[in-house]
Amino acid sequence: MSNSENSSTSSPLATVPLTPELLRGALDVERTPLGLLPHRLPAWARAQNTDGQLAMAESQPSGVRVALRTRATTLELDTLPTKRVYAGVPPRPEGLYDLFVDGRLAGQGSVNGGHTLTIDMTAGTFEHTPGKSGTLRFTDLPDTVKNVEIWLPHNETTELVALRADAPVEPTPAPDRPVWLHHGSSISHGSDAASPSATWPALAASLGDVELINLGFGGSALLDPFTARAMRDTPADLISVKLGINIVNADAMRMRAFTPAVHGFLDTIREGHPDTPLLVVSPILCPVHEDTPGPSAPDFGDPADGRVTFKAMGDPAEVPLGKLTLRTIRAELARIVEQRAADDPHLHYLDGLELYGEADHAELPLPDDIHPDAATHRRIGERFADLGLGALSGRVSI
Repeated sequence: MSNSENSSTSSPLATVPLTPELLRGALDVERTPLGLLPHRLPAWARAQNTDGQLAMAESQPSGVRVALRTRATTLELDTLPTKRVYAGVPPRPEGLYDLFVDGRLAGQGSVNGGHTLTIDMTAGTFEHTPGKSGTLRFTDLPDTVKNVEIWLPHNETTELVALRADAPVEPTPAPDRPVWLHHGSSISHGSDAASPSATWPALAASLGDVELINLGFGGSALLDPFTARAMRDTPADLISVKLGINIVNADAMRMRAFTPAVHGFLDTIREGHPDTPLLVVSPILCPVHEDTPGPSAPDFGDPADGRVTFKAMGDPAEVPLGKLTLRTIRAELARIVEQRAADDPHLHYLDGLELYGEADHAELPLPDDIHPDAATHRRIGERFADLGLGALSGRVSI
């Protein structure tokens, strides 16, 4: 039901105006000379950011989808993706687009070409090489009025250039279901998930029948105040924040700074959502950082196999001096939530080990020692739908 190519076809399709109303899951949509570029942070927040990693992550549209209602049997979407290439690492798979028709996965495709962003993890450098747009084409869709969603690649910055269809198109009406706003690290962003609808937040949202806004930012869940303000200003019925792994693997702060930063982050969210169910989620198991502080560093191992893992570079002897590990972060997050919950009955805590712990690691180890694979994303998503969304949804009337 799908294929892709590097330029528009000559099919007699009508051009559909690209408008922000066709997009779901983005906090901002930038008008570019070519079309639309979805963002997961608003422009004012992006202006306060100076970090290339976060700039890349927030522009990758994890959880963002084109949502339309139509009886079209053929759809074409021209996009200009930005592909990532890591120095010394084999090429990554092409980013996938997931097509849903009336809530069911009906096809997948990729767009070749695009810009290339070459990243040297050892040197911390980024090099951008311009490229050309390509076309995603879905055919043989049911000849009925239907709701269509095209989930954009969660791991490729995606500029929308043109949309064509063989029948009129209108934005899908806003769904009558709770909005779930989530913030987390690359694990929430969807690193190593099978496709954009198979990240653990997307899976949990589907199982929990909620509307996802995913602010999972690879390498960038660092308690940034502008992220908290963006969450404060975003309408939501359920909110979760998953904190810890990036604080450790970036070696971003010690306990003295961490505790007030968490309080400040939660205070800011509460300014806009005083009574919304808010769940603080601690890190899933990551053995390399359970008792060893950061920073993390890539280990390229044998260049012949192209496998990259990560290792912890910190000294456990510094933990008593305030260096952070996942174990100390879990204990402190649990303490903070217990303290605040005395005055905030809508604040809750979920231990990340309930999502992925020792027994899970024995069965489904982390391939690079930090990120879960596709099967583990599914497990975490299923558990979060029950332990996270299930618990929160029972505490709110929509």
